Amino acid sequence: MFYREAGQFKTSYGADQAVFPILQDRVFIALWLAIGFILVPLVSTEYLFRAIFIPFLIMSLAALGLNLLVGYCGQLSLGTGGFMAVGAYAAYNLSVRIPGLNPLVAFLLAGGVTTVVGIVFGIPSLRIRGYYLAVATLAAQFFLDWVFSRVAWFTNNSPSGSITAPPITLFSLTFETPVKKYLLCLAILVLFAVVAKNIVRGRIGRVWMATRDMDVAAEIIGIRPMYAKLSAFAVSSFFIGVAGALWASVHLGSWEPLAFDINRSFSILFMVIIGGLSSILGSLLGAAFITLLPLLLNQLPQWFGIAISTAMISHLESMIFGALIVFFLIVEPLGLARLWHIGKEKLRLWPFPY
Repeated sequence: MFYREAGQFKTSYGADQAVFPILQDRVFIALWLAIGFILVPLVSTEYLFRAIFIPFLIMSLAALGLNLLVGYCGQLSLGTGGFMAVGAYAAYNLSVRIPGLNPLVAFLLAGGVTTVVGIVFGIPSLRIRGYYLAVATLAAQFFLDWVFSRVAWFTNNSPSGSITAPPITLFSLTFETPVKKYLLCLAILVLFAVVAKNIVRGRIGRVWMATRDMDVAAEIIGIRPMYAKLSAFAVSSFFIGVAGALWASVHLGSWEPLAFDINRSFSILFMVIIGGLSSILGSLLGAAFITLLPLLLNQLPQWFGIAISTAMISHLESMIFGALIVFFLIVEPLGLARLWHIGKEKLRLWPFPY
């Protein structure tokens, strides 16, 4: 009975509406925040920051944004990579064309620009849904790829099409080391996760979920489908736009349109599905799974002293990665978040089986 809830009484409305009403959850979150903000920067190497932690944090933010749209509102989207590109190029152009602009403000404005683009491409959701909406958002991906590849204004007339982000300086502090970049991404992810958690617990989140479950019934009880769907596209695009700005400016530094191609969209959608739809925690777990598994499969032959060519490792990595995804979806189609909830139920009863 590690997860014992008996005796934890709620004596006020504030305590009843708390984000984490159970003591064990509050301790668990505080422990992970302490590990993330204190322990990881002390013991990790530069390779871990660049290859694992920073990509994981930024992809978690993108998966969180997509989960708000797909998981909570039921609007399937395949244009996440294109919306990330909007955030990346918006942040770059804002920084270049407005000297002295605070990078944090540039990231937020990039999220605002992506919100407008997301609403425009979300208008078809008012008439179509399901696979048809997925194809419409896929068209957005291709259109945005074409725009950023062909219109030189977005790359500040760069002849090669590749651009380099300006250094990030906040309050006379330059974020140039992997540790500082990691802490910046972690702080932004924690802030956005809290915002997302409160959104889905409030009126907007309930409107989204009612529309997802049965839009006709939701309209009968007074919910406007246009408001629900477009607000979901707007909030989701804002999160994804900020993630795109961080991915380009903090993680990559220099990039070209191929950094946000259709593979990026599929990768983030896999994170949401594997982690668990309609779950904030599932977005983080899915991002960790998709980020860590290829690196783990790539390192396994070296750990066991097996001599395999680089090309063979790449092929095996793709095959095993795909097989594991299919296997995992068969074993637990509701995602990693469901496994976490099953674990909590077991801890409530342990050591008794029933």
